Amino acid sequence: MHDIRAIRDNPDAFDAGLARRGLGPMSAEILALDADRRARINAAEEAKAEQNRASKETGAAKARGDEAEFERLRALIGDSKARIAAMTDEAEALDRQLDDLLMTIPNLPLDSVPDGRDETDNVEIRRWGEPRRMNFAPLEHYQIPAVKHGMDFATAARLSGSRYVVLTGSVARVHRALAQFMIDLHVDRHGLTETWTPVLVLTEMMVGTGQLPKFGEDSYQTTEGSWLIPTSEVTLTNTVHGELVDHASLPRRMVAHSQCFRSEAGSAGRDTAGMLRQHQFEKVEMVSITDAANGLAEHDRMTKCAEAVLEALDLPYRTVALCAGDMGFSARITHDLEVWLPGQDTFREISSVSYVGEFQGRRMNARYRPEGGGKPEFVHTLNGSGLAVGRTLIAVLENGQQADGSVDLPAALHPYLGGATRLGTDGRLA
Repeated sequence: MHDIRAIRDNPDAFDAGLARRGLGPMSAEILALDADRRARINAAEEAKAEQNRASKETGAAKARGDEAEFERLRALIGDSKARIAAMTDEAEALDRQLDDLLMTIPNLPLDSVPDGRDETDNVEIRRWGEPRRMNFAPLEHYQIPAVKHGMDFATAARLSGSRYVVLTGSVARVHRALAQFMIDLHVDRHGLTETWTPVLVLTEMMVGTGQLPKFGEDSYQTTEGSWLIPTSEVTLTNTVHGELVDHASLPRRMVAHSQCFRSEAGSAGRDTAGMLRQHQFEKVEMVSITDAANGLAEHDRMTKCAEAVLEALDLPYRTVALCAGDMGFSARITHDLEVWLPGQDTFREISSVSYVGEFQGRRMNARYRPEGGGKPEFVHTLNGSGLAVGRTLIAVLENGQQADGSVDLPAALHPYLGGATRLGTDGRLA
């Protein structure tokens, strides 16, 4: 959510930031609402002051026996009360209208974010690893003989419809091992605090991280009104919802492995084959809560944490700076990690690491008191996949596939698989 004072102080900069997002100017509409709201508040305060004066004069008129003046003043007070109540109600309605409008406006990109309209304008920062040369035509994950035994889309469709999968046997075990490996890496090497959270949240939690009110169609809501989380960013970030955080406790670095649920409302016809884009999937999510001074340094650190997972699994990837037009709603700057998928002969997103600034902190009313005292400030938040478990499984299977249809598994996973090093064509670990 945006600071109305910042928009008042520099409306041109606000509109310029929206223009980089591909949106038209909105400051005039926002400031007109704000001015109307403030005018109602000022008028109500003036009427209240007039009412207070009249109240004092009423007692004096009564004391001197001036009944006519007493009745006039009493009528004036009654009229003032009605006008004050009406103006207060109008101001509150305008305040809600202004908040509702501000809640739907995306965060402004940092100056360092490249300009552009969509993913074709994103800028590659670096690459790691070299795609393996294969002396055969590589298959997509669901086509590999060793994988077919344990990846069942037909049964999932009967159970739940399209965009679901049933994993069984060794494939399910590799999937589980990946999540366990990621959590251990982030906790043991990166110092993140392992956290387990609910997958159902209240509406205000989805508002706090920016999924609502604008993107409700992308998520699932229960008949009781709760929401299934699209990622544990929602729960981890909202652990400070409404709190005044001790500055000494910052940064708070958390990691969680959770089920995630997305309707994929805007992706009809995209990535329908295999398990690249599912309604239910697992992620290992990283969230940091920090202060204003350390947000960008924390973003670099979180990006490196995500990169470390891919490097430990020996998966070639590239790191990309998203352009202003391709960033998510809440982000000020985003780095995407794209892993090499030989079956598709391209890089595909496997992690998105974003610095949000105070945008979510303001929506959550989550603050910290600076060291040495002073006025509380909104916390700054960051989130990033570390990594999407299903997509990492796809990358491991495709990059490790062999000409005979078996799959060699990364050395980092061997301890999690009882020492097994490969997935045989019979679907068994060996």
